[in-house]
Amino acid sequence: MTRTVIRGGLVVTASDEIHADVLIEDGRIAALAASGTSAAEAWTGDRVIDATGKYVIPGGVDAHTHMELPFGGTFASDTFETGTRAAAWGGTTTIVDFAVQSVGASLREGLDTWHAKAEGNCAIDYAFHMIISDVNESTLKEMPKLIEHGISSFKLFMAYPGVFYSDDGQILRAMQVAADTGGLIMMHAENGIAIDVLVEQALARGETDPRHHGEVRKVLLEAEATHRAIQLARVAGSPLYVVHVSAEEAVAELAAARDKGLPVFGETCPQYLFLSTDNLAEPDFEGAKYVCSTPLRPKEHQAALWRGLRTDDLQVVSTDHCPFCFSGQKELGRGDFSKIPNGLPGVENRMDLLHQAVVDGHITRRRWIEIACATPARMFGLYPKKGTIAPGADADVVIYDPHATQTMSAETHHMNVDYSAYEGKTVTGRVETVLSRGEIVIEQREYKGRAGHGAFTPRSTCQYLN
Repeated sequence: MTRTVIRGGLVVTASDEIHADVLIEDGRIAALAASGTSAAEAWTGDRVIDATGKYVIPGGVDAHTHMELPFGGTFASDTFETGTRAAAWGGTTTIVDFAVQSVGASLREGLDTWHAKAEGNCAIDYAFHMIISDVNESTLKEMPKLIEHGISSFKLFMAYPGVFYSDDGQILRAMQVAADTGGLIMMHAENGIAIDVLVEQALARGETDPRHHGEVRKVLLEAEATHRAIQLARVAGSPLYVVHVSAEEAVAELAAARDKGLPVFGETCPQYLFLSTDNLAEPDFEGAKYVCSTPLRPKEHQAALWRGLRTDDLQVVSTDHCPFCFSGQKELGRGDFSKIPNGLPGVENRMDLLHQAVVDGHITRRRWIEIACATPARMFGLYPKKGTIAPGADADVVIYDPHATQTMSAETHHMNVDYSAYEGKTVTGRVETVLSRGEIVIEQREYKGRAGHGAFTPRSTCQYLN
């Protein structure tokens, strides 16, 4: 393994900003020393990277991706190979993807299927959550066994009846197991039973365009489900992590729970911070590109999401990366919005969009690293191996140019999807060089990585609960 020295950059972590040189040995951070000191200048390396004028930041941890996910009669268009390569281009060096249990099958079978998809194909490190589609006596007994194998979080759905949906009794039982074993329940909080009624009624009225997807998945049904999930978790004595929070009223439910000192956590995604129902209403079926669940909301909800990130009522920004091409996939829903595959591409864009939020004054530099790197690593049992730059941590390091500008476009992105959700958006800041466990993946905007470098990373339990 080569010995690498990164010189002259501003090292930014969730807790510190310091002009420091970084020494990397055997794939890990060996030491940091203030730039220009005799200690730093004594370091020699097989590779020396000049980071003068740049940020040196931990590789991003995207705790919510869906590579190759079967959904709506098709599959997410990014494979583990294309998706992890695109993640690296965007400064993310670890993903936590969702393995899916099929109804009638065991959790282990679902996990093994996802291991087979990912193994040997990833450019960066990866871990798994487990989607439980079928809560029963057998799967409840499997949960502690998965925790022993580094799968310590379990996703349940209050949405999608007939596909992923769990009723309140099933949710309570899974939460009780999580409470007893240190697992973390992740919740898609929307009232799917009520939403299905509204979908049926909208289609009967001839309301078939993509914008109606957002109109039927009402804010109040996200808030109600969030409230219900919190109360079920209180009954079970379980921690709760609510995924892809999109609405002001849902943030208010999380804030009220956290004000009581409850172990309740919330995640939002770049699409809710930068896009809105205006996108869903784009003409000529273009709005289909922006169909995801929870749906995009009116712009006025964005202020509450940014405020929640500043006040720590929301702790994590992940992507929910689940891309479907416009041609041949999103088009499945022409004439019926309920048949549009739900999901947006974004794994390549997250770190840059959040840096733009720093430029715009929504968050600080350290908060950027906290919500995109450190907190997701802590939340899902990967810290301090991932999510920081400190002695002993994996050398997942990004050299980031905070002054470069770029215009996001499907013509230049590396995700395997035929459109960009942020087409034409110009942002300040760009990834220059990426190291994963000390190996160069991106060097001066040139891809040097390889499928198979990325390793499965077992996780401990949520570090906010220890």
